[in-house]
Amino acid sequence: MSKILLLEDDPVLSKETSTFLTHKGFTCDCVFDGETFFRQLRGNTYDIFLLDINVPKMNGLDVCRQIRETDRATPILMLTAYSDIQDKMEAFEHGADDYLTKPFHFDELYLRVVALLRRSTKPQEKDDLLVVENLTINLTEQTVVRGGERIELSPREYQLLVFLAQAKGRVLSKQTISDHVWDIHFDTQTNTIEVYINFLRKKIDKNFTPKLIHTRPGYGYYLKAEKE
Repeated sequence: MSKILLLEDDPVLSKETSTFLTHKGFTCDCVFDGETFFRQLRGNTYDIFLLDINVPKMNGLDVCRQIRETDRATPILMLTAYSDIQDKMEAFEHGADDYLTKPFHFDELYLRVVALLRRSTKPQEKDDLLVVENLTINLTEQTVVRGGERIELSPREYQLLVFLAQAKGRVLSKQTISDHVWDIHFDTQTNTIEVYINFLRKKIDKNFTPKLIHTRPGYGYYLKAEKE
């Protein structure tokens, strides 16, 4: 039985969400502010965190960032009324794995929770290293190095980079990426994937040559060294 820690200051929504997830077979603990969230973590372990952003004492973004300082593996799903793309980008930059805008259907919440849990419990690849030019991905240690420099990635950025590298230069469509990296079907007209591709370009390509992450307009994305 997977354990969920829900940070939500609306008592009605907190109760409804907890009741729904409990009926789906989860254990769900609820807290109402950021400071209580970390007190609840002491002596307890959870399989996934659900975080509202606008909560008292320490907002959900700061909670997310602080989690990622010591825990890069536990999935984080943001639940928030903020729908602007800049808000989503900020959440992803703080280490969130997914983002669900209020009001949401509980069935969609369930699908996203299951998808994140499935992704986090999948066995690691058996091959130790993926190497593309001067980029090395260690699948056992889940580390990324380029040109001798360690690159820090969020869990979702890492998953996307690995999927691109494993394609060995093949172009991957947005739908293929969403199916394999997000594990759920979502509207590929949204720019979530573009946001993550841009995150990777800043970290993987900006200060290095040759450029590895490319877009084929109308088709998708690929990772390959292309000599000029």
